[in-house]
Amino acid sequence: MSSNSPRARKMADLIRQVLAERLQRGLRDPRLGYVTITDVQVTGDLQHASIFYTVLGDEEERANSALALTAATGMLRTEVGKNITARLTPSLEFIPDGIPENAAAIEGLLREARERDAETEKLAKGASYAGDPDPYKTKPEAE
Repeated sequence: MSSNSPRARKMADLIRQVLAERLQRGLRDPRLGYVTITDVQVTGDLQHASIFYTVLGDEEERANSALALTAATGMLRTEVGKNITARLTPSLEFIPDGIPENAAAIEGLLREARERDAETEKLAKGASYAGDPDPYKTKPEAE
């Protein structure tokens, strides 16, 4: 549950910046792959932050990075707490973002649509009318 309040949005942007900078410097965990923070959503009471991320790599690298982020959550929360001006530091939850999978699925659907369009176009080239070429009744022309 995220909030659209300006305060929560500002907090989310700040958390995103702090985490991105910290991940860019790297963690000591060798399991962590190339992680990109795609979005941060903070609840209206500023007590919980959902961090959406993607990992460049295969399924194993994504799983290892998820484990590394889970293991580093406490340290990352401390880092966030040092860099924000809030009374309480929100809890952090890392959620893998489905953007790459969704993009691949959409690309597959578009490819299938193009193939079907090409097939329909081939069929239409050799097609002829089922009835008369002009099926509308017209008045006979006066001679």
